[in-house]
Amino acid sequence: MVILLIGSGGREHALAWALARSPRCERLLIAPGNPGTASLGTNVALDVADHGAVIAFCRAQGVGLVVVGPEAPLVAGLVDDLAAAGIRAFGPTAAAARLEGSKAFTKELCREAGIPTAAFARFTASEPAKAHIRATGAPIVVKADGLAAGKGVVVAQTVAEAEAAVDAMLGGALGAAGAELVIERCLVGEEASFFALCDGTRAVALASAQDHKRVLDGDRGPNTGGMGAYSPAPVMTPELEARAMREIVEPTLAAMSARGTPYRGVLYAGLMITAEGPQLIEYNCRFGDPETQVLMPRLASDLVEALVAACDGRLDTCEIRWREEAALTVVMAARGYPGPVEKGSGVGGIEAAEALPGVTVFHAGTALKDGALVASGGRVLNVTALGADVAQARERAYAAVERIDWPEGFCRRDIGWRAVARG
Repeated sequence: MVILLIGSGGREHALAWALARSPRCERLLIAPGNPGTASLGTNVALDVADHGAVIAFCRAQGVGLVVVGPEAPLVAGLVDDLAAAGIRAFGPTAAAARLEGSKAFTKELCREAGIPTAAFARFTASEPAKAHIRATGAPIVVKADGLAAGKGVVVAQTVAEAEAAVDAMLGGALGAAGAELVIERCLVGEEASFFALCDGTRAVALASAQDHKRVLDGDRGPNTGGMGAYSPAPVMTPELEARAMREIVEPTLAAMSARGTPYRGVLYAGLMITAEGPQLIEYNCRFGDPETQVLMPRLASDLVEALVAACDGRLDTCEIRWREEAALTVVMAARGYPGPVEKGSGVGGIEAAEALPGVTVFHAGTALKDGALVASGGRVLNVTALGADVAQARERAYAAVERIDWPEGFCRRDIGWRAVARG
């Protein structure tokens, strides 16, 4: 089977790594890909926003499966257009992708379906929003309704911080994504990333993971797209996984199906494990980043088989197996991230890092300049390692980080601390 993977980041490098290992993968094409994916398949210059061009390319290349990595093409309806052209594509339709594309849509669905989530209110004007914040008090969470590339959520510790977030978002800092706000109660507990593969009517739980959103050690500083992750997440016990499926994922699938917009693809539930049990923070309609970078190395079964089964509505025929080992990834980012960063600094030492046992380095924001590898984004590398447990995986990952030659980069030094502390 010829497979086309859409995307260019660390998530896509990890997906490419797993897709290329499948016996069903005859040829792997990645649009646009990155220097890391180039060793696993063929990077192609394709404007993925031009759906007609993507369809023509798939027909010319005999593509049997399109895997859409990022959220923007899903929300824009790429899967709809591919399906209308008779091309199998993994990912939700535009209507189903509203679970990520509109936080207000998801909160209303939760209210209707009785799915546990934080109390919330919606606003399009600043004064009512600020009055609500003053009446509720802090801490409080301010969210842009639309897609904001990981920058649309502020967990405000003070009323003043929340009011400033309202002014920024409604003032146009996030463009159309911030035209409506969802303001919600701040949940207390431990966060976890929970993934389920869905075929429209059925859902199969994937391995759990936990990521680190804050930029600095000790979970301090601003939120980021993720500074590291590990799998499995000890907080997600078998009992909690069963509850998350029963109370959150399965009612969501039923509600989406009842709307005439069945959900097919991977459903990524960001959960807060509270004293009352799991509550939904938000949904993403694609694999997580950097969680994919720890899930794929732990996947023991065939990724292509699982994705095709989800597309074809037959997940009941597919067995998904996981390795016993734990995996941990450390994000190496350019100095200044998550703010403005300088691009173009040289990155070396990847081969030396990957010479260590169990280590794979996924490219997240790299490019080639005159034949040399350079940083081209905020998050640049995902240094990933397998180990007998999270502690060993962390030890191996940080040993590999030490072999990376990139003075302009930085990373957190405490990824996995919760799991290690649990022993």
